Amino acid sequence: MNSASWTTLAGYAARALFGHRLRSALSVVGIAIGVTSVILLTSVGEGTRRYVFDQFSQFGTNLLSINPGKSETVGVPGILGGTTHKLTMDDALSLQRVNAVTAVVPLAYGSGRVEARGRGRSVYIYGVTPNVPAVWGFQVRQGAFWPAGDPRQGGYTAVLGPTLKRELFGAASALGQRVRIGGTRFRVVGVMEPRGRLLGIDIDDAAYIPTATAMTLLNRDELDEVHVQYRPGAEADTLVKQVTAVLADRHRGREDFTITSQEAMLDVFDNVMRTVTVAVGAIAGISLLVGAIGILTTMWIAVGERTHEIGLLRALGTARAQVRGVFLTEAAVLALLGGAVGLGVGTGLCALLRAAVPGLPIATPPLFAVAALVVSAATGLVAGVLPAQRAAGLDPIEALRAE
Repeated sequence: MNSASWTTLAGYAARALFGHRLRSALSVVGIAIGVTSVILLTSVGEGTRRYVFDQFSQFGTNLLSINPGKSETVGVPGILGGTTHKLTMDDALSLQRVNAVTAVVPLAYGSGRVEARGRGRSVYIYGVTPNVPAVWGFQVRQGAFWPAGDPRQGGYTAVLGPTLKRELFGAASALGQRVRIGGTRFRVVGVMEPRGRLLGIDIDDAAYIPTATAMTLLNRDELDEVHVQYRPGAEADTLVKQVTAVLADRHRGREDFTITSQEAMLDVFDNVMRTVTVAVGAIAGISLLVGAIGILTTMWIAVGERTHEIGLLRALGTARAQVRGVFLTEAAVLALLGGAVGLGVGTGLCALLRAAVPGLPIATPPLFAVAALVVSAATGLVAGVLPAQRAAGLDPIEALRAE
């Protein structure tokens, strides 16, 4: 048959679908529900991945975090694992001589009450060094951090987060004012730029004081953490080995600390979230299987109902391949329509959720949209194979005798 005959057969397929509107609509709805489920769940998974990745990336990716205690150690330190050395200020300062290290921030943190002008607020207290804005990528809106010096000496100056400043001083300037942190008087020398929330924690509602002072205030004789910033382009794995060697030498050869690179942590998290997103999408894709079964059932019934028509087409010279193509086309059109409807509904619901809950992380990559249409069409083709084979295999004479 020529191309015009193919056009005629395509029209025949379209009329067949339109002639059974309710049955066709139900098949479309089955696929649409599956695609909608996939779009919604994968959008939430992808949005969550991007959100958390952005949250951690705001501190930079060229950072190492050092915590006391070895996370891989089996047993309880001090009982089965021997004596665990504390992470000290001298440990932190010794890392400044490591090649490629550009800055070190020894950290001591905890919660405490900050009071001023008859107002009080319990917030996080961070003991840091004055190079923390450059290391964490923070900006000071008013004033500045205290001058650089020996971090072991401490001091009684403080920098307030913008939320804490607003709650204590309102619209008035806080610079030069006195606050009480844990009952000790501090002079405010700076106010931070707003940074928002980090995984649900308001990092603007905090106070920053010198590390040594924070250790005394919080009754600590060790650091909670050490952040090490290294030169961009430096090899993180090599630096970890160098830092490990320096600290192990100070701790009598014991690696009783854990070093985590920000880059490695983000890579692992990114891979985990991508896997979770794909897994969630696959679970949602089960509904696509249900839709495919619906198309297969619809097309199988259609072949039985149109046996006489198929016999007439074959008697007029229509090839088996063309009969097969008609039914495959019908199945693909049903699935593609369902995919388009599901894609529209899914992206629409994502837009509504973003508008209703602005903080909800939802993102639909264009690749997902294209994949949804391709998968839905492929699902229709696969579901239509058996009915199409059945139609193409009918004997023309026997088919014409069918009522």
